[in-house]
Amino acid sequence: MSGEEEAVLTARSRSVRGPYRDRLRAKVVLAAAAGQANAAIARKLGMCTDTVRKWRRRFAIGRLAGLKDAPRSGRPPAFTAADRAEVIALACALPAESGVPLSKWSGPDLARELSARCGIAASASTIGRWLARDALKPWQHRSWVSVRDPGFAPKAARVLDLYAGTWDGKPLGDGDYVICADEKTSIQARCRCHPTLPPGKARMMRVEHDYDRGGALAYLAAWDVHRGQVAGRCEDATGIAPFARLVEQVMTTEPYASADRVFWITDNGSSHRGAAAAERMTKAWPTAHLIHLPAHASWLDQAVRHEVACDEWNSSKEGRLMSTA
Repeated sequence: MSGEEEAVLTARSRSVRGPYRDRLRAKVVLAAAAGQANAAIARKLGMCTDTVRKWRRRFAIGRLAGLKDAPRSGRPPAFTAADRAEVIALACALPAESGVPLSKWSGPDLARELSARCGIAASASTIGRWLARDALKPWQHRSWVSVRDPGFAPKAARVLDLYAGTWDGKPLGDGDYVICADEKTSIQARCRCHPTLPPGKARMMRVEHDYDRGGALAYLAAWDVHRGQVAGRCEDATGIAPFARLVEQVMTTEPYASADRVFWITDNGSSHRGAAAAERMTKAWPTAHLIHLPAHASWLDQAVRHEVACDEWNSSKEGRLMSTA
């Protein structure tokens, strides 16, 4: 042991403000340097002999740095994002579609079906926590209108990989971006026939029930998954041309204009459905790649899961005149 190391360890052993574990480890090393046996050090400090041996070995290998706690990765996750998506997809499907003689799912029923079908050994309480994140309670419903896509697993897996920052098993580069797009239709521009009366003494605020309709607009939003930013626009209606204008708005601004790849994740709406829509986008914007969600699984779209229209909505001229019916 060098003189510098001895000075540092002595200061640690006498410190009353530092962590207790550092003080104890310093005393172990100092006692060992003084020639004491492991058993004697253990009795003196009230430790296990194996613990004394461990810190002597760690100091001999790593010197002072060896007395620090080793990095802890924690317990590896028992379930993947694809497993959680599989649970949500099953919970959003009718039990009869799986041949289960039930009118509605319960936590234990979902656990048994997942174990038998997919080999996912998740408990009912774990499944309940996953569903609670999306406010899903299938045991409180008689049926679901959504039908499961036969190719749900591979389609959902590639979308989840993009959310995690990978594509084809390789991490995305600095020039790659992931965008979720969605359309909110039939937003009504309304105006009350009479002004709202403020509350008064023993009187609640009064709002006129009747209103004049000023038409309906559609809001198109593009949510940057990894940057947490949204771009949006108002259109008179949805369709191929309005969606193309949203893509143009995004792809002509930085950093997307100079990006290596821009992945567009959309549902299967008529504005961007099928291989023709993907070819149309790639032809107009060679760096853009259209990725479709599984059918009837728009809940995987982060543009749907987040209320992304706040700042863009309030700043638009139409937004100041509209309220959702």
